[in-house]
Amino acid sequence: MIRERVPAALAGERVDRVVALLADVSRSTAVAVIDAGGVRVDGAVTRSGKSRLAEGALVEVDPVAVPMDGPPGPDPDVDVTVVHLDPAFIVVDKPAGLVVHPGAGHPSGTLVNGLLHRFPELAGVGEASRPGVIHRLDAGSSGLLVVARTAGAVASLTKQFADHTAGRLYDAVVWGHPEAPHGIVDAPIGRDPADPLKMAVVVDGKPARTEYQVVERYDVPATLARLTCRLATGRTHQIRVHLAAVGHPLLGDPTYGDRRTTLGLTRPFLHAAELSFDHPVTGERLTFSSPLPPDLAEFLAAAR
Repeated sequence: MIRERVPAALAGERVDRVVALLADVSRSTAVAVIDAGGVRVDGAVTRSGKSRLAEGALVEVDPVAVPMDGPPGPDPDVDVTVVHLDPAFIVVDKPAGLVVHPGAGHPSGTLVNGLLHRFPELAGVGEASRPGVIHRLDAGSSGLLVVARTAGAVASLTKQFADHTAGRLYDAVVWGHPEAPHGIVDAPIGRDPADPLKMAVVVDGKPARTEYQVVERYDVPATLARLTCRLATGRTHQIRVHLAAVGHPLLGDPTYGDRRTTLGLTRPFLHAAELSFDHPVTGERLTFSSPLPPDLAEFLAAAR
C-alpha cells in the first residue's frame, strides 16, 4: 500500500493527478484505480478523481488495484548478464539504461522481459507485474540485483531486505571533498514539497540511513571524491538524495545534481558493486561483487 500525505505543493490538486504521481502511472490508469476502489483519502474510499485534495490529507493507493493490460512477456532482445545461478535465485548484473520491470512509460524491453525469455518459470513467481523482483535499481544505475525463482525464495529474500539484513554496497563519485573520511546520513526521505516528482529529505518522510566511506579524492578534472555507500534502508533514490542533501551530489545526476556539468558522463556515477544475503534454503551467507562497468572505469582512469 502506498501512503503519502499531500504536500503543500499539491494542495488543491485533483485526486487523479496525485494518484498518478504516487503510483507512477498515467492519468487514465489513475482514474481506473480510483474507479476500482483502490484509493482512500483520510481513510475513506473515494470514487471521484475530480475531487480536490487539502494539504496534509492522507492518500492511500492499493498497487494491486492498478490495472494491467496483462503480465509481462519474454523478450529475446534484452540481454541478461547472469553472475550466479541457483535453483532458488538468480543474481544479475544490470547495465545502466535498462529499466528493471515494466511500468508507466516502459511497457516492455525491461530486465524482467529479458529474464522471462531466459527463465520462463519466473512467470508464476511473486507479483505478476514484476515476477521474481525483490529490489530495484534506478534505470540510470548499474550493478547487482537478486531475482527469486521460487515462492520460498521470494518470502526469504523479501524479509531480508525488509529487515535490512541483506547488504548492499555502492560505488559512487560525488562533487567536492567530504570533510570526514567516514560519515552517516540519517535523515527521513519523502516527496519533495517543492517538486512532487522528486524525493527529498523531509521531516515527515520515511526513515533512511546511508553510511559512506571516502575511497579517493580527485582534483582533476574537477574537485571530486569516490565513495563507497552502504544502505541500511532502501528508499527511492536514497543515495542520490542523501548525498545531495549533505552538499555532495552524485556526478552525472540529472535530477539531484544541482544542474552541474556531467564531465562527459551520460548517467549518474552510481554502481551496485556488492550484494550479500543469506541463502533462502541453506541459510549460508553469500556475497557477490561486480566490477565497475567500462564507462565508469574509464572516467576514473582519466581522473587519476
